[in-house]
Amino acid sequence: MKHVDEFRDPAKARALAAEIRQLARQIGRGPDNPLLVMEVCGGHTHAIFRYGIQQLLPDTIEFVHGPGCPVCVLPMGRVDDCVALAERPEVIFTTFGDAMRVPGSRKSLLKAKAEGADVRMVYSPLDALQLARDNPGREVIFFGLGFETTMPSTAMTVLEAKRQGIDNFSLFCNHITIIPTIKAILDSPGMQLDGFLGPGHVSMVIGTAPYQFIAQHYRKPLVVAGFEPLDVLQSLWMVLRQIVDGRCEIENQYGRIVPEHGNEVALRSVQEVFELREFFEWRGLGSIDHSGVRVREAYAQYDAERKFPVPNLKIADPKSCQCGEVLKGAIKPRDCKVFGTACTPQTPLGSLMVSSEGACAAYYQYARIDTSRLREDRQDKVSA
Repeated sequence: MKHVDEFRDPAKARALAAEIRQLARQIGRGPDNPLLVMEVCGGHTHAIFRYGIQQLLPDTIEFVHGPGCPVCVLPMGRVDDCVALAERPEVIFTTFGDAMRVPGSRKSLLKAKAEGADVRMVYSPLDALQLARDNPGREVIFFGLGFETTMPSTAMTVLEAKRQGIDNFSLFCNHITIIPTIKAILDSPGMQLDGFLGPGHVSMVIGTAPYQFIAQHYRKPLVVAGFEPLDVLQSLWMVLRQIVDGRCEIENQYGRIVPEHGNEVALRSVQEVFELREFFEWRGLGSIDHSGVRVREAYAQYDAERKFPVPNLKIADPKSCQCGEVLKGAIKPRDCKVFGTACTPQTPLGSLMVSSEGACAAYYQYARIDTSRLREDRQDKVSA
């Protein structure tokens, strides 16, 4: 606990908050025109709310919650594809726990399991490979999802399956990449951001060099941040320091974990197994070119999309659900018309309320929002 406590020191947090307030005064924004800093990663969103970081800051600084939750950006049609695969009688469908309750247009994987599909939660793709080894008469599919953080473990599992000659294992690949996503956000009409807190876990794999275009082309500072409260505060301080100095650079606050050039072993395995898709559909962001990966032809025998028929339909989100606007940073979760009423962690309409990294789940769990007041406010607006 000693090392964790070092990153949660209240005195240091107060000192950093005081320096942040001083920098904010130097920048000179008002509450009606606050500094907008996007934390790309959903893990940062939860840290901000869990530790009350926003409450330490002046009202001239506002966090914008980005699309860095891979479960949250999964479009409804891909969930339907998962269910279709899981309902095949010869299939054992394996997935991380976060994805079990994400709603599709008909049902979630959890509901499919309750109705008899063999859906199993695993902690790593190697668990799925072990199931394939133990059940040679069944087809085991692993639901591969996540940014570059989880991509290497999936790639290495495919390589291990080939090495061992296990042919009843395959991957339903939904892995996505962070750089095209940030570019799509920066290119969005009307999107005004002053800086970024960069994702720590993704950067552990890809390093910091791929973010250089953000500073060089878009003239926005980005600081790769850790996940403890002092990490987040120091990273925000570093962003504001750049703004005061008139600099736009890529800096690395999370140097104890993130190397400049990433993890070469992990990157090699990803390069060997995966290739970029021409485009991939994101919930709320639409189709983004080269933002997803697929299994290379050399490993086609481990690709569930080649091995089994997949519906691959585009399904629109329910009209009442505003996950898309939240993902783009256009609105806050509390502004969604079903947040905390029709949409709760127990009865989610959208993926942002399901995932452990979802912004709506963070607001619901930590923000102490009076959902009864939300209901009354909405009723008053309808009556007016």
